Amino acid sequence: MKRISILGSTGSIGTQTLDVVAMHPDQFIVDGLAAGSNTDLLLEQVRRFNPRRVSVSSKQHAEEIRSSLPAGVELFYGNEGLVEIAAGGEAETVVTALVGSVGLQSTLAAIEAGRHIGLANKETLVTAGHLVTELADRKGVKILPVDSEHSAIFQCLNGENRADIASITVTASGGSFRDYTRDQLVNVTVEDALRHPNWSMGAKITIDSATMVNKGLEVIEAHWLFNLPYEKINVLLHPESIIHSYVEFCDSSIIAQLGSPDMRVPIQYALTYPNRWPSPASRLSLAAIGRLTFREMDYVRYPLLKLAIECGKAGGTATTAYNAANEVAVARFLRREIPFLRIEEIIEEVLLRHENAGNPNLQQIEQCDAVTREIAAKL
Repeated sequence: MKRISILGSTGSIGTQTLDVVAMHPDQFIVDGLAAGSNTDLLLEQVRRFNPRRVSVSSKQHAEEIRSSLPAGVELFYGNEGLVEIAAGGEAETVVTALVGSVGLQSTLAAIEAGRHIGLANKETLVTAGHLVTELADRKGVKILPVDSEHSAIFQCLNGENRADIASITVTASGGSFRDYTRDQLVNVTVEDALRHPNWSMGAKITIDSATMVNKGLEVIEAHWLFNLPYEKINVLLHPESIIHSYVEFCDSSIIAQLGSPDMRVPIQYALTYPNRWPSPASRLSLAAIGRLTFREMDYVRYPLLKLAIECGKAGGTATTAYNAANEVAVARFLRREIPFLRIEEIIEEVLLRHENAGNPNLQQIEQCDAVTREIAAKL
């Protein structure tokens, strides 16, 4: 049986990871669960999956649930708690399902402890890809992608010679506003933005899908996961979200990975690789779908995607600043402090002020992240 821990167990990816565990109860042991403030759901998960260790976001939340935990369960909180769940205990694999750059320290701690990573927290590679990949190589740790697009590319490359890659193409649904013009975006609401047509995701990622920031972060993540230059990474709009991504090889052959839009499939593959097990996802019927459509990516319509790629090419702390500014701007939009298009403006204004530092260490990354958030919050 495989022991796993989950960082972000009450979020969208975390709950779907536990769906996979529930389908294969004789194959997994849940060693640790780390959640934020959704303590009611965490307690339900504890009762069902019997972890030995749990963590919550604050001391206050820890005190709220302490008396409700079964005897013998260790309780932690805060960033130190995330690190304890990631690097302590006996888990072989840690699923990093946290949203945002908060997942960086705990992911590095898990790698340092020799845990394999099921990576759903793309911001870890966006902000510190050079540090994460170097440490994983040194420790002999596998980073297995959980995002559907990166899992697709990973599967397409199974058994292939990486030197034969001509390009990879990351597909994008286009999000909630894929059929809107720029003028139509002026008065959209939070509720409008959260109505993703294909995927069930958390609020922050759903907004990122609408702005195409999510796809920009995925391009940067793909650069680090597959060690490819940005010139070999393409983005294609594919509204049906059936082809999750594909790889073109030097002989012009293309291998694509297809499936119903269900995150439990890539989650399970990251947990069971190199084996495949029955999945809770519905079977794909191409005949029932009838047709698949594609559009060239419009970088004028989605300026934040273009900006993300530019930051990736610049390297250094540019991607850290991009990500931190976006996290603050999206949070402000969700609190209804700013209109939707102001997200773009805040990120652009932050990057105009940013002084890029090449090959940053962890301290420089954390400092850049903190300073950027202050600026973005005040704009």
